[in-house]
Formats: sequence, structure tokens, C-alpha cells
Amino acid sequence: MSTHIGAPKGAIAPRVLLPGDPLRAKFIAEKYFDNAKLYNEVRGMLGYTGTYKGVEISVQGTGMGMPSHAIYVHELINFYGARSLIRVGSCGSLRAEVKVRDIIMALSASTDSAMLAESFKGMNFAPTANWTLADEAMRSAKALGLTLKAGTVFSTDSFYNANTELWKIWAQYGILVVEMEVAALYTAAARFGVKALALLTVSDSLVTHEETSSEEREKTFTDMMELALETAIKVEI
Repeated sequence: MSTHIGAPKGAIAPRVLLPGDPLRAKFIAEKYFDNAKLYNEVRGMLGYTGTYKGVEISVQGTGMGMPSHAIYVHELINFYGARSLIRVGSCGSLRAEVKVRDIIMALSASTDSAMLAESFKGMNFAPTANWTLADEAMRSAKALGLTLKAGTVFSTDSFYNANTELWKIWAQYGILVVEMEVAALYTAAARFGVKALALLTVSDSLVTHEETSSEEREKTFTDMMELALETAIKVEI
């Protein structure tokens, strides 16, 4: 057991999907896993292990924001041996050509995170995806008949920013979407030498103000979920 995950050693697979919403973790396990077993309920952050097409895989809710996400990623890697981690999350579009329900593959992440800045003592670190996972995601997307939009995302510490126009700066530099976890995931993966990728479904648009409901975000982003599962099982640990 670790501080925030109440699972015994061996209960979590080396391949882990990482939704922020613990109810999305429950949905994934119940819809896609064979022999799904709940291994964590600490703080309501649900985690399950099962098999998908015969391959053992886990799904762990991580909460919202980089501090929460980083806790679970750190413990999954260092206490439970996770070696391939794929975030399955939602994001907000910053550009007109990025539509609600598009699937985004985060190749890299810019950030305003004070937590990450502190780690590098005023220097900048460019957190990026694992190429093997990214390459396989493109192959799997094609096999599933899905279109992926790949590029840089913006990971922010602030959901409600007092400067409501700040997002336009990031859009001007080609950043596709805003979200709250990817930079922390990719930084931790680099630090500990594991594979990581983020696949995101656009849940709302800062350009058009279109948005999905919380229930839709929990249960209907199934194309992204299936793509993450297919990618996870095809890449060697």
C-alpha cells in the first residue's frame, strides 16, 4: 500500500489508464475489462485492474490538477511498478479548427505550473510524450477509423483564471487545447524513465463556448477510451 492508493503489491498492472474522474475509471473498468477488480477506494479515487483482450491493465482516477495527478502517477510508478501510463482526459479547445469531441494527442505540454517550475530552479523543461506510444496511437487510430489531432497542449494550474483573455496568447502560438494534468505526467515519466502519453477528448470550446455535460464526459468519450486501450496493449513494457 502507498499513502493514497490502498492496493497490495501486485494488484496494479504495469499498463495503466489515467482518467481524472474516478467515475470514468469505473465506467472504463465495467465496460471494457474482463474480470475487473476494484483495488482502491481511498479518498473516493477509484482504481480497477482487469484484462482487455487478454492483456492485464489497470485504470486509476487521479483527480483534477497537476498536484493531485502527480501524487497518483508518482505512487503508481514507484510503489506499484507502472511502466506505461496513458491519460484519458478532457480538454478545452483554444482554436476554431479544434471541435468539441475531437480527439487530441498531446505531443508536448506548455504550462504555467508553479509546482513544475520549482523543480527546475528557474530553467524551463519541455515535457513530451513517449514516441513509441504516440506512434502506436496513430496506427491504432487509423485501424479504428478515428482521426487524431496531434500537437502541443497547455497544462494550467488555474481553471478559473482572472485574466479571461490569457488563453489567446497560447492559441496564437499554435497550442490546440487547455487542460490541467499532462505536463505533470510527462515530467514524472521523464524523471522515472517510463512511457507516458495523453489522449484527450475536447469537452468544450473557449472559441465557440460549446460544451458537454459532466455525464457526457464520464460516459460518452468512448472513442478515446478504446484508442487508449488498443494503444496500451500493443506497446511492449
